[in-house]
Order: sequence, then C-alpha cells, then structure tokens
Amino acid sequence: MAKGVIWATAEDLARNRGKVLSLYRQILRSLNSPDLPLTPAARLAKKAEVRTIFLFGSEERSLHNIVDLVDAAEYSLSILKKGRLP
Repeated sequence: MAKGVIWATAEDLARNRGKVLSLYRQILRSLNSPDLPLTPAARLAKKAEVRTIFLFGSEERSLHNIVDLVDAAEYSLSILKKGRLP
C-alpha cells in the first residue's frame, strides 16, 4: 500500500482478495458448527448477514474500510471459534 493514498489500487485489491475470501469461507463454515446454539433458520439468517457484509465489502475501494472489513471478519471468526454468538 502506498503511503498517504486512501484509495485502493488494483495491486492492493489483488493482495487482499485471498485473505478476504478465506475469512468469508471460514466464517460460513463456522456457522455450521453444531456447538453454536442456533436453529436452522437462525443459521441461514446469519449466513445471509455474512454474505451481505462481504458483498458490500467487495465493492469497497477505501483502504481504511478494507482494513476494517478484515479486522471485523477476524474478530467475528474468533468469536465463532469460541462457540458463542453475541
């Protein structure tokens, strides 16, 4: 990332793509865990929320917002791996 630049370049987007896809897949897999106290309808609703967040995040071009998306995804994944939802 270039210093002082607030908009992502094609290189920045390509660099973050793998990490974002990996986090997305891990979160969706974690929502299928039988350790989570969710009904099937609640699981589908949570998966829809995750898809919506990442769908809007995929259109993001601000470096700060991309970093925030990755940070939020990592935090959410850590909560899911503990087996509890907020």
